[in-house]
Order: sequence, then structure tokens, then C-alpha cells
Amino acid sequence: MSGESSVSSSGGNHNVVPYDYSDKKADSGKVPKFNGDPEEFSWWKTNFYSYIMGLDEELWKILKDGVGDLDLDKEGAAVDRKKYTPAQKKMYKKHHKIIGSLVLGIPRAEYMKISDKSTAKAMFASLCANYKGSKKVREAKALMLVHQYELFKIKDDESIEEMYSRFQTLVSGLQILKKSYIASDHVSRILRSLPARWRPKVTAIEEAKDLNTLSFEDLVSSLKVHEISLNEQEPAKKSKSIALPSKGKSSKALKVIKSE
Repeated sequence: MSGESSVSSSGGNHNVVPYDYSDKKADSGKVPKFNGDPEEFSWWKTNFYSYIMGLDEELWKILKDGVGDLDLDKEGAAVDRKKYTPAQKKMYKKHHKIIGSLVLGIPRAEYMKISDKSTAKAMFASLCANYKGSKKVREAKALMLVHQYELFKIKDDESIEEMYSRFQTLVSGLQILKKSYIASDHVSRILRSLPARWRPKVTAIEEAKDLNTLSFEDLVSSLKVHEISLNEQEPAKKSKSIALPSKGKSSKALKVIKSE
């Protein structure tokens, strides 16, 4: 069966039914879903781009460049589709396909913010503006994160693993805003963030390792091992500090008894 005509089993001829296979492409998975978290927007946008490019490269072009001279009303519908050329009809169809994918990929609350836009390009641009912010806003965020990076310190009650996770979140935020540091910067920053009780370990690392080639992951692993040793020493110190006051109290009590 060719797909261009159909003949019944009894031999009767049927009308030719044309079918355009050129626009029939398999979806490359489900539409990536954006959860509304600003920290996740760049990740979602990258996945959405990959999804759309997997469907049809022209869809992404429509999303970024618009629909050209198509005459659309305020709701994005054709004013007079009968006047469209075959190329415009194809463009119109693909335009609504990309709108459908975009709407499926965002929460209803996000759609309501952009539903007044008539084209996919305007919708997407508005969505990006909401989450990426203006240039000045991005610069302000970048400066704030740089300040946090330069003053980064481990907290008193924080483990190395918790510190590492918090630091990685900060670094990821800087990367999104195009303010990246190299591995040696991270190594130096973490070593400077450690409290006084870590000073012997910091000195040992600085003397034994080349901080320009030491990987951030190797540093964190070394710190975790040393943290175990420090934690094992803490109970002994605490018990000793508790024992000292009790000794003083016993001596004082003995003096009282003798005076009586």
C-alpha cells in the first residue's frame, strides 16, 4: 500500500486520498516540564530547545524569529486564512504547534502571565524576561553572588558535605550569570573558609600540594577524611572539660569539711 491511494478487497476503486508525509515527524519524548522555580529555568530552557530541535528545526526558528508577515489577530488566529499562500499555511500550522508545545511545558500560572501575547515568539520572550530579568537585574544578582563567594565561610555547625553542597549551589548560580571561577579559585576559597581548628590541616595541604593543580573534588575528599578524625577527638575533649569543674567542686567541698 503506497499511502497515496486505497483499493478495496473486492476490487472497487476508491478516490485517491493524498497524504503529506513531509511534515510527519516522531516526537522525541515528552515536552520538558518547567516547575516554576527560577533556579531551574535555564535547565528547562536547554531541555526545551533540545526537544523542539528534535521535532523540527523550523519550530525553534519560529519561536525565536517570529512568523514574518502572517496576518494574525490578538489571539494568534488567522485573520483570513484563505488568502494565505501554501508556505504561509505551513508556517501558520507550525506556529500553533510550537505554541502547543510551549503551553504544555509550563504551569498554568505561568501561561496566564503570557496568555495576552498573540505569537509564540512574544510568549517565549516574555517568559524568558520574567525569569532571566533585565541586564541590570542580572548584573545586580551577579555582584551579590560574587560578594557571597568572596566572603564564603563554613558555618560552625556545618559538616564538610553540607558546606560543599552550599558552595556548589553558589557556584552554579555564578555560572548561570556568566560569572565563573576556575578550580584553583574554589580550592583557595574553601581553604580560607575553614576555622582555626583546621589550620594544621590547611597548612599541610598547602605545603604538600600544588593548589593550582589540586582538584576541588580531591580537596573535599581530603577534608572529609580529616573531619572524621576531628569528630573522633571531640568527645574526649568534652569529657575532659566536664571532669575539670567537678574536680574543683570536690576540692572546695573537702575544704569546707575540714574547716568544720
